[in-house]
Amino acid sequence: MTLTTAEPAAAQAARPSFAITRPIHIHSVALRVHDLPMMTSFYSQIMGMDVLTQTESESVLGKDGQTLFTLKSRPSDEPDDGRSAGLFHTAFLMPDRASLGRWLIFAVKNKVPFTGFSDHLVSEALYLDDPEGNGIEVYADRAPESWRWNGDQIAMATERLDIDSLVNGLPGDSTMPFVAPSGFRIGHVHLRVGDTAKAEDFYIKTAGLDMMAKIPDASAIFLANGRYHHHIGANVWRSRGAGMRSEKMNGLDNLAFSVSEPLMDGLRGRLRASGSDFHEKGDTIEALDPWGTRVKFVSAA
Repeated sequence: MTLTTAEPAAAQAARPSFAITRPIHIHSVALRVHDLPMMTSFYSQIMGMDVLTQTESESVLGKDGQTLFTLKSRPSDEPDDGRSAGLFHTAFLMPDRASLGRWLIFAVKNKVPFTGFSDHLVSEALYLDDPEGNGIEVYADRAPESWRWNGDQIAMATERLDIDSLVNGLPGDSTMPFVAPSGFRIGHVHLRVGDTAKAEDFYIKTAGLDMMAKIPDASAIFLANGRYHHHIGANVWRSRGAGMRSEKMNGLDNLAFSVSEPLMDGLRGRLRASGSDFHEKGDTIEALDPWGTRVKFVSAA
């Protein structure tokens, strides 16, 4: 009998992406929205997530039974303001390049409008906005062993995306709704902040991430755990000097990290040392970032 180390295609597709095997990684994101039915339809039919639970006030979406995205109905809130601190984009990570290409074909054939396309060296990315203007990135990582490093700093860029190569040889399926593949997750979250130095203090010194890259003028920083290219991006491109985020504004409600259980004690100690106001409930620690956004840290075995 001959044994082989090759895995079936389905097993390979289900293997967790590098981004979400890091001891600290993105768990989920929650948005406050004006039109809950419309937004639920978009994130389920266009982005392809499963509706896990739904009420008149909230929709919880995810994949593989895991909560990724929560929409909270706030019809009386004011619209999000791009000059305030908040969400720049949620970055949905496809498990492989072919899945990204298939989604691109689906989106184009269903006339989904895009705002950009980029090759970042470490990944290939598509950009768009949801119906209420919240930024979205849909991307696939290149193999981590192909990433280029300068010491502890990752080499990233914004170059022209080879769209023809991305979709070459893939079927032209445009059937609605799109069904996200197994392994679809949130790979990173990019934030609008008022000051990148304050973002460093919270997300590095307190949350425990590492600096992976910084734009020379410090207008944007990229932070991660476990030598991923970034789990958090933060920029001041339109929001420099922004103060506390309004509690009556649509857009980002909270973001959550998954944190390996052995790291939770260190997190508690850093939160105490920083003087951060935080509380615990069950397996989750919740704190506020410098702009009042709720940040959750969910213990993972």
